[in-house]
Amino acid sequence: MIIQRSSLDVALLSNVCDVRFVRRDPRQGDGPTRRMFATKSYDLLNSVNGRTTLNYFTPKGPKKINEAADNLLVVWDILMQNYRTINCNQVDLIEKIPATEEFWTYFNENIYPMSPAQKAGFMNS
Repeated sequence: MIIQRSSLDVALLSNVCDVRFVRRDPRQGDGPTRRMFATKSYDLLNSVNGRTTLNYFTPKGPKKINEAADNLLVVWDILMQNYRTINCNQVDLIEKIPATEEFWTYFNENIYPMSPAQKAGFMNS
């Protein structure tokens, strides 16, 4: 389902979203789209599991981009375990997982067992 920036921003505050979007700056060897498990859920990221399992850390300074002007969202990328931007010109919301114990069950069953090659394949699918 195609989703607009404002709706995705709201969804990310209380969910982990599986999204696919068009890359702004495609790199040779990578596909034209990028897929990620993303969240902006402060409760999930700041939890003990968020800090230890997802390696979350708070930003070290003010944002360096104007998200609204560039139609971007800065999010926490679950697989890369770092901040990333989503190009919101065309975003496909594949799945929403509530940022509760439901996510940790999903994480333990589906994300944690992925090999590095599987994670790379997922991100480029």
